[in-house]
Amino acid sequence: MKSKRSKACDISRAVKEAVWERDFHKCVLCGNPNAMPNAHIVPRSKGGMGVEPNIVTLCLDCHRRLDQTIERPNLLIALEHYIDIKYPEYDKSQRYYNKWRN
Repeated sequence: MKSKRSKACDISRAVKEAVWERDFHKCVLCGNPNAMPNAHIVPRSKGGMGVEPNIVTLCLDCHRRLDQTIERPNLLIALEHYIDIKYPEYDKSQRYYNKWRN
């Protein structure tokens, strides 16, 4: 049985479909159409929620670069800018799981 936090951090099918459409069916960093809407901006390990403003479509290479290289800070700046354009009024604290709020 999954915990509430684990469930909140999962990406639902509906969120994946919405993000896929929002990101025009391609990696938001390099434009590769062989991509998937499954990358958290705020990682699950840090309580990153599975909500549209925290999920982006990335190809395998860009997802690896985001998660496993020293490029992460620069890539996060680009992704934050992209999301800020898509959701200008979004409260960034809503990307984090908060057991008192969720």
